[in-house]
Amino acid sequence: MAETVSETVKEFAISIDQVRDYEFRVRFDKEHIPELTVDEPPPLGKDAGPSPSRLLAAAIGSCLSASLLFCARKAKAEFSGLHTGVKVTIVRNERKRLRVGGVEVTIEPQLADEDREKAARCLELFEDFCTVTESIRAGIPVKVNVKGLDSGKRAEAAPST
Repeated sequence: MAETVSETVKEFAISIDQVRDYEFRVRFDKEHIPELTVDEPPPLGKDAGPSPSRLLAAAIGSCLSASLLFCARKAKAEFSGLHTGVKVTIVRNERKRLRVGGVEVTIEPQLADEDREKAARCLELFEDFCTVTESIRAGIPVKVNVKGLDSGKRAEAAPST
């Protein structure tokens, strides 16, 4: 069930331009962040950059890692390192369209034995603070407009329950 959103805290916008075929250039809203090439793997694209599904995996893994790190630091537990692996399963839906069917995240924090108990308190908390993961779990309404082709009557994609 989707959570109720009550106030806008922040908005940002990025731009995406086609380079060739299925290769796109992503420009972020901050000048110091370098452009990113996104591409589909063969047979569609040339694998010139990560695919959108890989970017989603990176967003989920990075957000969960940062949330765990933040919580551990609040608990006065210090990691000497942190490794996160993300496994994404791509499935076909009933209409034979490819979809992200599941994501499995494994986080391996390196910490001293004396910090384990403090960090363990975070296990019940950190996921709830991950903006990306919890938004995906709850379902994100996405409004899509295609200028010049849209009649303005397309419905917003509602999260499935």
